[in-house]
Amino acid sequence: MTTITTATRREFLKKSVIAGTAVSAGLSVARFAHAQGSGTIKIGLVGCGGRGLGAANQALNTGKDVRIVAVGDYFKDRAKAGAGALRNQFPEQCDITEDRIFDGFQNDRGVIASDADVILIACAAKFHPFYAKHAVEAGKHVFVEKPNAIDSAGIHTLEEAVTIAREKKLSFLSGLQSRYCPQYQALVEQIYNGAIGEVRMIQSTFLRAPYGVRGYPEGMSELDVQVYNQYMFSWLSGDDFTQSLVHNVDRMTWLLGGKTPTHAFGMGGRASMIGRQFGNVFDHHAATFIYPGDSCRYYAFCRTETGCYDSYDDLIIGSKGIAYWNDAKIVGETNWQYKGAKLGGHAEEQVALFNALRKGERIDSGDYVSKSTALAILGQIAAYSGKMISWQELYDSKFVFKPAPEECVAGMNPPVVTDTNGSYPVPIPGQHSWF
Repeated sequence: MTTITTATRREFLKKSVIAGTAVSAGLSVARFAHAQGSGTIKIGLVGCGGRGLGAANQALNTGKDVRIVAVGDYFKDRAKAGAGALRNQFPEQCDITEDRIFDGFQNDRGVIASDADVILIACAAKFHPFYAKHAVEAGKHVFVEKPNAIDSAGIHTLEEAVTIAREKKLSFLSGLQSRYCPQYQALVEQIYNGAIGEVRMIQSTFLRAPYGVRGYPEGMSELDVQVYNQYMFSWLSGDDFTQSLVHNVDRMTWLLGGKTPTHAFGMGGRASMIGRQFGNVFDHHAATFIYPGDSCRYYAFCRTETGCYDSYDDLIIGSKGIAYWNDAKIVGETNWQYKGAKLGGHAEEQVALFNALRKGERIDSGDYVSKSTALAILGQIAAYSGKMISWQELYDSKFVFKPAPEECVAGMNPPVVTDTNGSYPVPIPGQHSWF
């Protein structure tokens, strides 16, 4: 079974339980005056949807020394609206001039070229690793929302970005925010201390109604419609396994000490989300991850259908007990319940990032970001293909949901179009080779 040794426990407690602990970056005071509390930290935002504005809000709330100086979005009107909303909410911290509002597929370039110290990236997930690499190449600290990539090619770009960030002593923070919740830190520490024994089976669920269904505004081109409804198109979002269950699989990779499976198989399709407004994504997925020596099996499920049972949780079964993730409790030979305040990780991770910058330290999510993201992609492609896929096969393939990010240009033809029935073609398991 999956066994956590004393050595790995010590390493975990050092690096992983206290997720907000930053490492010294050796940053020069000349470049980062705010490291000594005497200056400001300037941020730029790429993606002015709900999550992007949420991240900017949380960053600005970490202190009055944080200023936002540039925003970008694929849609000009949404970028302007986002800038306006931030001006209204943070009038003393918002320095966005009209010439620092950018749009189009290359809107990140304008934001990155500003004098922002930190770039917050929360746009269509396809572009997350691509834009993150641009930012660190330009010497900017980065926060990049989940999923940090949607395909194997994106994983490799993500790894390149992390490497550059380390070489340049820049912070690289992932939106996989569960690691910044104190209740989860305490639960994982208990598991590493042997409270449930050997981990034998895990069940994860992310079951809810459809989300991000925005409709078709009159006069929009087909390309703009698809970007507007990004969660409904796999070439932009990667589908729900990578969008939603990536949180669960990151948490379970965390508690397994970074172990990754050797293989996965899955299933999925569409049962009720069958109209044009639902694009070409699945409305249900399931995947089984198999760990080395069949030491542990991990079962993960997501669904976006109305009128069904909803659940967002993880159940971890060990040889000596069961851990209930959301409740942060253990039942078995050891009975334990977290008693402190339960906090959401979105705000906490921004606090950790900006506190680190003020101290001349850096946050580095690179030890887990590519593993957890690749695990979600493995589950997604296992469901799409209906085949048993190995971790190494997925990683080596470098497959991409076409077009590649760098090939996306204004006015291009989108990669999927409606069929004669007015619906978009959906992947059929067993009938398509993904790499």
